[in-house]
Amino acid sequence: MVSFKLSFTLVCLFTLAILHTINAQNSQQNYLDAHNDAARTPVGVADIIWNATLATYAQNYANQRKSDCNLINSAGPYGESLAKGSGSFTGTAAVNLWVAEKIYYDYAANTCASGHVCGHYTQVVWSNSNQLGCARVQCTNNGWWFVVCNYYPRGNINNESPY
Repeated sequence: MVSFKLSFTLVCLFTLAILHTINAQNSQQNYLDAHNDAARTPVGVADIIWNATLATYAQNYANQRKSDCNLINSAGPYGESLAKGSGSFTGTAAVNLWVAEKIYYDYAANTCASGHVCGHYTQVVWSNSNQLGCARVQCTNNGWWFVVCNYYPRGNINNESPY
């Protein structure tokens, strides 16, 4: 009986450790760090801050996409970036995907390289976008994860540089 209790306790602790590790990549602070430390600070843009209203908007929209996991923008009043991924795809991983678009952005010309996307990156570093709210849900159709971040004020304004 002692062996069973010890085994059960170890399984519970291991499960909690895994859940903590996964959740640690999806906290408000993780989203902020991924935006600020990895993208905004290196180009001299002020840190973005968390906004609960944006987070609620993001959560409501993520819940709408939960059944299909389609990367369709909400067409709402905020800037928006979407991502999806399988396995333990985290909010931090989504932001890292957007930041990785930097290699396709030509600051001098304020354009993306031909055939590539960089609008997620430019939204992440948009200097006037100073508030952020994000959400993550698991999709019911395929078990993938859907991540959405919303920005205020919206960025990616035509003929304007992000910073």
